[in-house]
Amino acid sequence: MKIWKIIFLSAVTIIFFSGFITSDNDIYLEMNKSIDVFGRVYKEVTLNYVDQLNPEEFMLAGINGMLTSLDPYTNFIDENQQKDIDIITKGKYGGIGASIGVRNDNVTVVDLIEGFSAQRQGMRIGDIIVKINDTPVTKENVESLSDILKGDPGTPVKIVVKRETVEEPIVFNLMREEIEVKNVTYYGFVPEGSKNAYIKLSGFSRTAGDEVKKAYLDLKSQREIESVVLDLRGNPGGLLDAAIDVAEKFLKKGQLIVSVKGRDSLSSKNYFATEEPISSDTKMIVLIDDGTASASEIVAGAIQDHDRAVIIGTNSFGKGLVQTVLPLSYNTSLKITTARYYTPTGRSIQRINYSEKNKVFEESSLIKTKEFKTDGKRTVFSGGGIMPDSVVKNSSNSRLVQALLADGMFFKFATNFFNTSTNANWKTIKPDLLFLEFTKYLKGQKFEFVSRSEKLIDQLQISGAEENIDQKCLEQLEKVKNQIDVSHANELDKYKDDVLFEIRQELAARTDGRQGRIKESLKDDKQFLTSFNILKDHKKYETLLR
Repeated sequence: MKIWKIIFLSAVTIIFFSGFITSDNDIYLEMNKSIDVFGRVYKEVTLNYVDQLNPEEFMLAGINGMLTSLDPYTNFIDENQQKDIDIITKGKYGGIGASIGVRNDNVTVVDLIEGFSAQRQGMRIGDIIVKINDTPVTKENVESLSDILKGDPGTPVKIVVKRETVEEPIVFNLMREEIEVKNVTYYGFVPEGSKNAYIKLSGFSRTAGDEVKKAYLDLKSQREIESVVLDLRGNPGGLLDAAIDVAEKFLKKGQLIVSVKGRDSLSSKNYFATEEPISSDTKMIVLIDDGTASASEIVAGAIQDHDRAVIIGTNSFGKGLVQTVLPLSYNTSLKITTARYYTPTGRSIQRINYSEKNKVFEESSLIKTKEFKTDGKRTVFSGGGIMPDSVVKNSSNSRLVQALLADGMFFKFATNFFNTSTNANWKTIKPDLLFLEFTKYLKGQKFEFVSRSEKLIDQLQISGAEENIDQKCLEQLEKVKNQIDVSHANELDKYKDDVLFEIRQELAARTDGRQGRIKESLKDDKQFLTSFNILKDHKKYETLLR
C-alpha cells in the first residue's frame, strides 16, 4: 500500500480516536458523511486534474490545510520533522554542535557548542556556509539543512564555508556526535563574589529538573546561597513533565503546580510537588519576558501563585495550551492540542482565542481577564500570559539601536573584528575605542535607518509634488529631513552604552561561547541588576511578595 493511502487511513483513524467522541451519536453520521465527501474529492481531483499530481503531496496539503484551521500548535509531523520531536523528548541528537541561521541573506553559523566537532576543528561564529555534502546552500533551502546536518553519531559530513579575510573557501570534514541538549546553559554566582545563585534555564527536555538541581547543589557546595535568580527569559518551553520537575525543586512538597483540563473530566488532572525542594525559603526571583512560553509559564505561574518568588521582567508569551504527540504510520506523528493548563489559583494564561469567529468550532472558548488571589492574597490576572510583579524592560529605547540589532550589524561587526584582529583582546580595548571602531565599520556598510518621521516627510513630499505645492514648502521639508539625519548621528552617541552592550555580547560569544555571552550580558542587564538590588533590599522584596 502506498504511503499516501496509509497517511489518509491514519488521518481518518485519528479523527475517530483523538477526543472527538461525544455523547451525541449524530456526530458519527456527520463524520462519515464528511470523510466520504473528502475521499471522493481527493480521488476525483487526483485522477482527473488537468496536470498530473503527486498523490502523497496532495494528501499532505489536505491534512495541513485541515489542521491550519485549528491552532498553530496542532501539526502533522513527517519523517524529517520527527527528529525535532526526538530532540525535545529525549534531549539528544546526532550533529556537529553548530546552529545556523540567515544573516544578511547568507546562511551563517550563529552559535557553537563547546567541545563538539564544529568548535574543536575551528569553525567560527559568522562563517558563511556555502555547501553541505556538495549541496549548495542558500537562504531558500535553509529549512532543509537542519536535516542534513543532523544524523547518526559517527557519520561524516563535509561543510564548505566562506570566512571574511580568507580568500579561498574552507573545507571542514566533520564527524557527527551524540549531542546532549543542555537545558541549563549557564549557572554561577552573579555578581562574582556574591552569594546570589544565578541559573539560566533555556529549555525543558527530560533532564531539565535534574540539571537545575545539579547546578544548585554544585553552587551550594561552594558557598552559602542567600538568594536565587532563575532566568526563564527566551525559554520557549518543552515537556509538561519537565516543567513540573523544575517547579517542585522550589515549591513545598504537596503544593499544586498545574492543572490540565481537556474536553471531559477523564482528561483532567492536577499535578502536585511530590518531592522535597532543594530550596523552599531562600529569597528568589524569576526573570521572564515575551519569549517565556508554555512550560516556562507553568513554572513561573506556579511560583507566583504560591508567593515563592518575585517575578521580574515583561509579560510572558501567553501559551496555555497542552499538546499530545500521537504516533502514526511511516514514522510520522500528529501533534494535537488536547487540553489547557491552569496555574494553581485556577487562571489560564492563554492570550489568543483561536476559536473566535472560526466556523470549524461549535462554540468559541472565551478568554477573559479575571482576578485571582495568590496564597498570600496578592492579585494576579488570567488571559494574558504571566504578568510580572515588577515590570522592567531590557531592550534599548533607541529605535536606531533596535534597527542595528535587527539588521545584524552588531553580529557582522563582531565577526569582522574577530577575523581581522586575531591578536587583539577585545576585553582590554577601552570602550571609547571600541565604539569608534564600530562607527567606522558602520560607515562602510550599506545600513540605512529611516525613521517614522522621515517616512512621513517622504509621503508629504510626494503628495506635495502631486498637488503642486509651493517649492519653498518642499525645500523646507527637505531641510527638516536633513536635520533628522543629523539627530540620528547624535542618537548613536546618546545611546553609546546600549551599543557597547550589544557589541560586547557578540564579542564574548566569539571567544567564550554561549556561556561567555550570558556572563557578559549580565554585567549591564537591567532586569538582572534590578533583581539583584531587590534581593539585597529585604523590605522591598517582602513588600513585593506580601
